[in-house]
This record gives sequence, C-alpha cells and structure tokens, in this order.
Amino acid sequence: MKIEIGKDFPQYFKPAYPEEFDLFSHFEVTAGIPTVLFAVTTWKENGKPNVCFHSWSCFHGDKTAFFAVMGNLYQHTHTYANIQREKYFCINFLPISCYDKLVNTIHQNEWDDDEFAAGGFTVSKGKTIHAPAISDAFLTMECTLKEIQDLSGAGITAMVIGQVQHISVDKEYAQGYERRYGKDGFMMLVPAPQDLVTGEPNQSAIATINIEKYD
Repeated sequence: MKIEIGKDFPQYFKPAYPEEFDLFSHFEVTAGIPTVLFAVTTWKENGKPNVCFHSWSCFHGDKTAFFAVMGNLYQHTHTYANIQREKYFCINFLPISCYDKLVNTIHQNEWDDDEFAAGGFTVSKGKTIHAPAISDAFLTMECTLKEIQDLSGAGITAMVIGQVQHISVDKEYAQGYERRYGKDGFMMLVPAPQDLVTGEPNQSAIATINIEKYD
C-alpha cells in the first residue's frame, strides 16, 4: 500500500512552526530528500561580506562547463540582491563542526552586519571573481551568474544557476574519501519528514555521509 499526497495541501498536516507551510511546499516534508548544506558568500552593496546558509541544490555539467544549481533562494534576501548586482558568488563547503557558526550568521544578518565576523570566519578573496570566500571551507567553488528563474512565478523564491570558474580544495581533502565523507566532510540537510499517517511534524536533521559501497 502507498500513501498518496497530491498538490493540494493535506489538511491533516501539522506545521512544525507557525509559518512552515507559508515558506515551504508540503511536498518538501512529504519527500524528505536530503541535500548538501553549504554557505553562499557575496559582497553587500555597502562592502560588508554576506553569508547565506543554504541547501536545496545540485551540481552538474558536461565537458564544456560545470554548474551550481541553487534552488529555493528567497528573493527578499541580501544574497539574492547581491548576486543580481555583482553577478558573482562563492559556494563554501564546511564540516558539521561549523554548523552553529553558520547558524549565527542567520541571526546576525542585518544590512550593517559583517556576517563573516558573526560566524567567526576568515575572509579570503576569490581567485577569479569579485566575491568573498570562507578560508575555513574545505572546498570552495567560485561562480559567475549564468541564469535566474522564478520557477513558480510567485516572486517568492528563485533558482539561481552559477557557472563554476574555479575550485579550491584543502590539501587534506585532496586525496581519497576519508576527509570529504564523514564527520569532517560534507554536511547534509534532511528536511523534517512529516508523519504521513498522523500528519505530525518532525524535526529537520543534519547528517554526514557514511560510505556503504564502492562502485
């Protein structure tokens, strides 16, 4: 037997917090698909560095180019405005030990805030673009803006596609699997899986990758 969930909001779904289903589709917690967490870094118009703790993205390309496809970037944010204006951004991957520091940047994200200072991060300059990078990140992608699409047309979120121009990797992470995967490697967001029988909410979870098999 399968539980069927359609595009109309299931009235028995209970939110984990009051605005949850104003911000997210109910399909988000129906599916509960994990995606990698990272920090998007840009310059604010006043010259202060900006940090956006983000997920809902994928990375792929072909032999001619490689792309960072960031879904669900809110259009009211500094990051969205900065990317539109500057046409550049960095994507920074940090381990789970940096989770609380990244959350601090969410709570200190006003116009005049230095969000690198809020997270205790060190600024480094992009090698190929005009954007700040987090020197503490074990892997950084420098991106130029390729395209922005408002997929729903509602003016709430946008899909931002960046073309990767350069990647920096810590030497400790440059060989094999041990550092990139596990507690010192990629950090994953597990969206709170709704109880599809009772409609009760669950907490979101933060995970790391455990390799089970080599292909």
